[in-house]
Amino acid sequence: MAKVELKQPIVQAIAEDIKDAQSVVLVDYRGLTVEQDTALRKQFREAGVSYKVCKNTMMKRAFEGTEFAGLQEFLEGPSAIAISKEDATAPARILCEFAKNAEALELKAGVVEGTVYDVAGLQELAKIPSREVLLSKLLGSLQSPITNLARVLNQIAEQGGAAGETAEAPAEEAAAEEAPAAE
Repeated sequence: MAKVELKQPIVQAIAEDIKDAQSVVLVDYRGLTVEQDTALRKQFREAGVSYKVCKNTMMKRAFEGTEFAGLQEFLEGPSAIAISKEDATAPARILCEFAKNAEALELKAGVVEGTVYDVAGLQELAKIPSREVLLSKLLGSLQSPITNLARVLNQIAEQGGAAGETAEAPAEEAAAEEAPAAE
């Protein structure tokens, strides 16, 4: 069997992984300890991100003709690929956070929703919160005015009830004072 025939299934597997991906990030993983690599893979699994170490030539062939073709120029030295189909910023966010504690991990480049980003761009993207966090902030912002309105109405009702009681008391006192004066 020719070498090309042996490599074709690997290229197809990579192409299938990136087919519907929202983001792909390349990293240089050299120097990571087994513990660090295991912890990184665990974080990726929890976030639904696929992480593989692949040969650069295989990735170049898989990237041809796709929106990820811009990554071909960054495929030098050992490379690992992080692929996310759900959260576009998850790979960049996880890798940037992990790289703070593991200096050996180096980001190379990434494509997020069709745009190629260098290391600085990926670090800026990593600052964007996850979709769930953004949705919860939006929901909190939408609920805030309603909650504040309910609080104000409640305070008005409490003050109105207290003001009504105090208004009745002076009226009763005034009526009691007028009655003896009339006698």
